[in-house]
Parts: sequence; structure tokens; C-alpha cells
Amino acid sequence: MDRPSSVERVLRGTAPHELVDAARALLTERFQALVVEVLMADYAMARLQPVGAPPQVIESVAIHSSAPGRAFGAQEAVVVTEGPASVATVHLPVSVRGDRLGVLSVTLPASPPTDGVLPELQDFADALGHAIVVAERDTDLFVRARRAERLTLAAEMQWQLLPGRSCSRPEYSVGAQLEPAYAVYGDNFDWSASADHLTLTVNNGMGEGIDAALLTNLAVNALRNARRAGLDLIGQASLADQAIHGQHLGRQYLSMLLLRFHLPTGRVEVIDAGSPRVWRLRQGTVEPVELEAQLPLGMFEDSVYTVQHFQLEPGDRLFFLSDGVYDVMSPSGEPYSRRALVRAITNTRLLPSSQVPGAILEELVGHRGPGPAADDAMVVCLDWHGRPQG
Repeated sequence: MDRPSSVERVLRGTAPHELVDAARALLTERFQALVVEVLMADYAMARLQPVGAPPQVIESVAIHSSAPGRAFGAQEAVVVTEGPASVATVHLPVSVRGDRLGVLSVTLPASPPTDGVLPELQDFADALGHAIVVAERDTDLFVRARRAERLTLAAEMQWQLLPGRSCSRPEYSVGAQLEPAYAVYGDNFDWSASADHLTLTVNNGMGEGIDAALLTNLAVNALRNARRAGLDLIGQASLADQAIHGQHLGRQYLSMLLLRFHLPTGRVEVIDAGSPRVWRLRQGTVEPVELEAQLPLGMFEDSVYTVQHFQLEPGDRLFFLSDGVYDVMSPSGEPYSRRALVRAITNTRLLPSSQVPGAILEELVGHRGPGPAADDAMVVCLDWHGRPQG
């Protein structure tokens, strides 16, 4: 096969809406691939949806009970031998810097694949992932493939605002998810990393529908504007506070948690603006991170914010949870208890951070029972590894 750099040049030079066709042609030429399909994870992280094919032609597959789903979850190739002709289908994760996008499935005429084929195919899947991220600026093809059902307008606004649903670096890995995925209102998260810092914000949305989405959009973009101007955490909170109050005069406001992680040391600066709550799993023990709550953003004019600190140790896992997790009720009126939350956190301790939010939210849905959620629910999970020495 062409060297990865050559593959990347071909994919970069392809029109965005023709990217899957170009990938299919390259894989057919090099490996005599019989079938090539690109599947994208849907917004609920429940199904893998085919790109560019009508649903009646190629069915979506469940992430939790399929070979492509195993590749997506484990983030490693899964090989399935099919039929008497001994063909093999290789399912490969398509991810970019820890953000899981979907799966590349390639059916080959030889089973099992010969030595060296799987690494080549994974290199191709990695190059395809980067090409998809760039292509999404100019085509709706891949965004449409993520939809198992229609998004509400508020949800459309919220998903477009997010940086991704997972990311990773040597010092940390993050995973996050919102529910109800296709009708989320105002809960949101954002992150940005530099050489020595990770800035993370998570918020509890106020209100419903478009009003909640507009409020969150204003807050997140005010924080981004302040962060990109080089302001510290207090400056970011103050600018967002002024922007929201200037627009809504205290009638609407936003609870938000702002954090800045110092990557070399694990020292964390935090402003708790009436925020989502924080829990820590350390050496098997689950406990809340106690913070002094300050005023939500935009509640009053010229609110004053102060920074608090706490220290992370390698192996720590943090959870950021919105009220939609704490306040959910069972059909019989039983609230989701602290004991149930601790059990859910403990039960997911062996999962990677990217899979933890979905697993906790799935248990939450089991507690709530069928029917629509009364509030957004957001789970963000951060694993702290610490900066490698040497």
C-alpha cells in the first residue's frame, strides 16, 4: 500500500463528500477489498451508522453487541472470518487524539489477514479519521451519519458547540456524554489544552429548549473569548458573568465549574460558580471534592470570583455530574441516591474514561425507567495519569 503520507495526500486532495469513495478505491487497489464501509457513532453512543448509504441498504449496528462495536469500544482491530469462502472482515477504530469517531470495516479475500496487514489498515483508519475531521467543515455527510433520529434544534446547537466527546494526552484522558442525546437543552462541557495546562469547563444549563441552548452558547463563547485573550481563570469567569448579566440582567444565569489543570504537577485551580458537583475515585475510595460554591454566572452585576485549589495524584479519576444525574426519580418516586451513584462509579472503575459516561448514564436510564427525561444529564470523566518522567 502507499506509505501513510501518500494515503494522507490522496485523502486530503479528495472532495469532502467523496472521501468514503476515495478510501474504498485505495483499499480495493492495495488489498483487493471486497467491501469497505465507514460507520459513525451516533450521538447517543449506542449505534454505528453507515456513511452515505440509505438505512434500508445498510443497517446500523449496535455498539454493545456487534463486532464493529467491539472494535469501537476496545479501540483495537477485530477480525471476523465469514462463510465458506474464508473471507475476513476487519473492523478498525477510527479516532483522532482519543476522540472516537467510528469504525472502518474492510472485507478481505484472504483469512486470516497476513502479517503486516492489520498495522497498515490501522494506519489507514487513522489517516481517514483526520481527513473526516477536516472534511466535516465542508460537508454534512458525516454529521448526518451520526443521527439515529432527528435532533431538536436546541440539541443541534449544543452538539455543534462541543469540542468532542473524548480526548487524551499522556497526562490525562477525558470522556463526556450528554443525555437525552437527541433533545439536550443546556448542559455542556468544553476543554482546551496547551503545553502545560488543560482548561475544562462544565455547566448545568438553565431553562429548556432554545432559551437554554442560547444561554449556554453565550457563556461558552464568552469563556473561550476570555481564554483565548490570555485571561486567567478569574478573568474568564468575570467576563462570562458580565456577558450573561448584560444580556439577561439577572433573569437568566448559569451554574458552571471552571478548572485549570497544571499538567507537570497535577495542581488544579477551580472556580465553583454554583456548579455541577465533583467526585473523586482514589485507590478504590469514592468521595466528593468539597468546594466553596460561589454565585452562578450572570446572576448579579460585577460578581467577584476567587480561585480554590486541590491536588491530583496519578491514578485519580474525577467525575463532574450535573443535577440531571442527582435529581432523577424512579417511576415510584425514589430519587437516585448517593449510594447508587457510588456503586455506578465503582462498577465502571475498569472502563477507560471514554466509556465511563455512557455506562453511568445507561444505569441512570435504568433507574428512571421508560419515558422522556425531565432534565438534562451530563457526565464528564477525567483520568489523571500525571506527566511521564524523563
